Amino acid sequence: MIIDIAKHIVRFVFIILLQLLVINNIELHTYVNPYIYIIFILSLPITMKPWAVVLLSFFTGMVMDTFSSTPGLHMAAAGFVGYIRSFYLNFSCSKEDFEKGISPSMSKKGIAWFVFYAFLLTILHHTILFYLEIYSFSEFFRTLVRVFLSSIFSVLIILVGELLFYKSKERN
Repeated sequence: MIIDIAKHIVRFVFIILLQLLVINNIELHTYVNPYIYIIFILSLPITMKPWAVVLLSFFTGMVMDTFSSTPGLHMAAAGFVGYIRSFYLNFSCSKEDFEKGISPSMSKKGIAWFVFYAFLLTILHHTILFYLEIYSFSEFFRTLVRVFLSSIFSVLIILVGELLFYKSKERN
């Protein structure tokens, strides 16, 4: 139990530092802003209580808001993803998955399932984040393009990380 908590804390710190120190400093395009920190929320164990997932999601968003000077934007988007995640997992995972207590990943659920899962929740996250950021529908289609391009790049970076982790997991 303590080892699992320590593993989640180390993963959280690594992902947040990667997002803040590397990903946020790469200028791809005005329409492309990848946010990979949501992989922490996506990869929490299936058996974790929904209230705990939402609480960790809010905390993750709060940390991002603190270092990004975006008051509450990441917290709202991450909290929503944490809330919706439990509904999606209840719908898409089997009873055996819940009994085993797996974490959603490519190695456990397969590539197609994980890509759909990551893309759906990433697009929801980015939609809330970017529309709250502009706080207007005057730039609706421009923001919509930004949501889709940023979601695609975010999921691609997440998939590369998962594939690297998946390959190293297969070797062990």
